[in-house]
Amino acid sequence: MAHAVPTRGTSTGARTGAGTGASGASGHTPPDVFGARTHLLAKWAMPLAIGLVYGYWAASIRRHGGPITGWNLLFGFMTVLAFAILWYLVRAVADRLPREGHAVLWGAFAGSALGFLYSGSGVAMFTCVLVSLLLAAAVAAGLYYHYATHQDAEEARTARTRNPVRTGTT
Repeated sequence: MAHAVPTRGTSTGARTGAGTGASGASGHTPPDVFGARTHLLAKWAMPLAIGLVYGYWAASIRRHGGPITGWNLLFGFMTVLAFAILWYLVRAVADRLPREGHAVLWGAFAGSALGFLYSGSGVAMFTCVLVSLLLAAAVAAGLYYHYATHQDAEEARTARTRNPVRTGTT
């Protein structure tokens, strides 16, 4: 008499989907821990929080260790505003682009953001441009790799669920 061998972590032998990736062979996706409201809040709060850090950084570079003035605070808050608006704009445009354009746009945003901060420190413009281009290229290459591998895997997974492979002959 044949018995099912329990898989690791279960006593009944039921499949847990541990080795099948994010969405198993049955098409089951893991539950979303956070609700839609939390995701929406994070979508709008994250650029603002990162922008606050960026604005503080830009203001501290601009004052060169001197006292904090009203103009310095204004510059910092205007930098926060510009950074957050550009982030929202890039995110809105990038979602409509193919993966190559998406990666290049985020790379250009990251390189420009670094270039703005680096140029405020008083370095040579050639050095600033070179470092910004290197960061932009690295971000674009990394994001392209990420999007290409995840989208290709998702497309293959979808194709497998639509056209299952038949193992037996009839």
